[in-house]
Amino acid sequence: MHHGKVSPEIAQGLLALKQRIAAAKIPSSKLDETLNLATWNIRELGKTRRTQPAVHYLAEILGQFDLIGIVELRDDLTDLGRVLKILGPYWRAVYSDMIPDAGGNRERLAFIYDKRAVVFNGLAAEANAPRKKKGFEYLPEQSFWRAPYLASFRAGNFDFTVLSAHIRWGDNTEARRAELEMLADWIEAKRREKHNEDKDLMVMGDFNILSRTSVLFKAITKHGLEIPKALLGAHGTNLAKDKRYDQILHYPIYPEEFANVGGALDFFVSEAHIAELFPEGMTKEKFTYQLSDHLPLWMQIRTDMDEHELEQLIRG
Repeated sequence: MHHGKVSPEIAQGLLALKQRIAAAKIPSSKLDETLNLATWNIRELGKTRRTQPAVHYLAEILGQFDLIGIVELRDDLTDLGRVLKILGPYWRAVYSDMIPDAGGNRERLAFIYDKRAVVFNGLAAEANAPRKKKGFEYLPEQSFWRAPYLASFRAGNFDFTVLSAHIRWGDNTEARRAELEMLADWIEAKRREKHNEDKDLMVMGDFNILSRTSVLFKAITKHGLEIPKALLGAHGTNLAKDKRYDQILHYPIYPEEFANVGGALDFFVSEAHIAELFPEGMTKEKFTYQLSDHLPLWMQIRTDMDEHELEQLIRG
């Protein structure tokens, strides 16, 4: 981390933030053995310019992980660049293009990663909605508001693909359910491709699902995606921690890939603690535009896959 010579106010804020990070009990990752994976909806990153303290706080939070899927990155990448500069020279980003209409909201999806811990394998693509031939054209019957984004990585001897999504919001729950179901179908088809890049697929992002008992959760898990055991007891990822908007999901092919640690990193605590980070005073609403209205959801993955590979060789 390269915070540099910061003001006494920022230094004090970073110390307070470090205490909140410590409370999350995120274990250090070990090169070629474990990987700390996270998903974080950073509210409109790139639309509302972050203050200098906020940029340092965002970098400090992101730096606890090795690979992070970022939701709500906007078309202006200036603030992302400021954050990456503080994270240091080993950090990289790969991101989608923005969509200018109201549904797309000028948003991008991104993965940022520490190249000392994880290597980008080459695949970076948006998920295209299924098409059918109509006359001379191939057209989708339904579309994603914001196309999910996937990329392939390698950590240790573990190759995997991560897909990140930001599902539509609004009052029409049925439209959201249909989009989640279409995404579930797309993921299942991708997993079954003969020449699929990697069978190990992580699915994460902001699915705008209120709880695991809703029809929306049933839609995204219709083909067997599951919450890793480490996250079953995790609280919600909104600041009140009572909504499960954000998810990390997987197909339980090798459940032992996942260390039994994970959760939400609470950088907010409560409105009474805002002044510890921003001593000039700030409303909760303004705070969400400086840090976020979502908490990062994280878990640790085991990346030493030697035993699995040897077992596969024995089985032929």
